[in-house]
Amino acid sequence: MILLVLILAVVIPLSLIIWLTSVIFSPYVDLKPLSPWRALLAAVAPTLISSWGLKKGSLDRTGAAAGLVVGFILTISNLCFFSSLLMFFVAASKATKFRSKKKRMLEEDFKEGGQRNWIQVLCNGGVAAEFALIYMIDVGCTEKLVNFSHDYNASWLSMAVLGSLACSCGDTFASEMGTVFGRLSSSRLITTFKKVPKGTNGGVSIVGTVSSLIGGLLVGMAYYLPLVCLTNVSHLENSPVQWPIVPLAGLYGILGSTVDSLLGATLQYSGYDKKKKCVVEHPGPNVEHISGIALLDNHSVNLVAAVITAFLAPKIAFFTWRN
Repeated sequence: MILLVLILAVVIPLSLIIWLTSVIFSPYVDLKPLSPWRALLAAVAPTLISSWGLKKGSLDRTGAAAGLVVGFILTISNLCFFSSLLMFFVAASKATKFRSKKKRMLEEDFKEGGQRNWIQVLCNGGVAAEFALIYMIDVGCTEKLVNFSHDYNASWLSMAVLGSLACSCGDTFASEMGTVFGRLSSSRLITTFKKVPKGTNGGVSIVGTVSSLIGGLLVGMAYYLPLVCLTNVSHLENSPVQWPIVPLAGLYGILGSTVDSLLGATLQYSGYDKKKKCVVEHPGPNVEHISGIALLDNHSVNLVAAVITAFLAPKIAFFTWRN
């Protein structure tokens, strides 16, 4: 409790400084000044969430620091981005801890509680933060309805952020749930459909695919609800319907998971260690090769998949709303 009070004692004045800075410089950069409430939320919310993640073991110290930066950018730019990030963080943390005893036997690099460091945080949330930063510079710190006809840039960047987060959440759900279930999660390599051991990079299953859809839908719902709650009713009535955001996010979850699997099956090494009796990501004397080459590691695959999905998502959304 004392630590929380000390954190807030630093963060609240910091939010005031951010707000005052925006007020002073807004006439020179042609942007509306931040509201004090947005500045306060952008400073306080990511701090509390990172502290909670650190306490629960979902983040280590470096992961909490990186999460603080990513959370600040997403929160101050668009509250829908913040809500989506929060859903991803909470849902992915729960999925990672689900049946952890079984995962410990299957994964060579298993971490108790699924603790994430700064590299994992940036590979999963860094792409969204980069697009959110561009959104903040180009559009401003505000929520915008998806309307490619009147706000093309805002719509494009919004869908890129959503696509990146849905990809990361969908892939996390697919990996974590597909690993621990029984016959339904029998893995097949996405490139050859040959049966492979659970935990193989590029392995896909029915459970994993459905889980990636659920992960994407959760992020989409978290984006959609604040958008319709914060938008004026008359604006909603005079704009394209916004509900396709939710099923599109589910599609992005499947798309991101599929891209991740393709990269994992081809550019990431998978082998079965007969001594440890688990899948490993590097060759060795007791390792039987399953698939891929040792070009990318798991973090790199996650990052590249998030980038690809982020660029494909606005194109898919554009054709969805145009039709």
